[in-house]
Amino acid sequence: MMLMQFSGQMTDEVPPMHTWPVEDVRAHIEFMHDTNRKFTETGEFVDAQGLAAPDQARIVRGGAGGAAVVTDGPFPETKEFLIGYWIIDCDSPERAVDLAAYISAAPGPGGKPLNMPIEVREVMSAAPPEEL
Repeated sequence: MMLMQFSGQMTDEVPPMHTWPVEDVRAHIEFMHDTNRKFTETGEFVDAQGLAAPDQARIVRGGAGGAAVVTDGPFPETKEFLIGYWIIDCDSPERAVDLAAYISAAPGPGGKPLNMPIEVREVMSAAPPEEL
């Protein structure tokens, strides 16, 4: 799994997307669509999704009697937040790193590579039934 993250501390380097010129937003989104097509063509694509902004997120915990206790958050001013992900099926950890580096260089304002941090994590599977 490749997790694209953003931090409120990065706004000096990368302005929020809603402030980009419309042609730069289009180029960025087209890059993401092209990336998904490329991963599909190589047989590595499983899923990918962009996520809503953190101001739309809610933190949910089970409260008394199992009732939902909902609070706002996470807060981009204080921590990194997830803005999208890819689930890929590739042959090696090295290949996953190569794919993440490619995504990291997605175009930003003026076409300049964003060099966004991409966290790469293996999706764990359960042990075979005979090992349980």
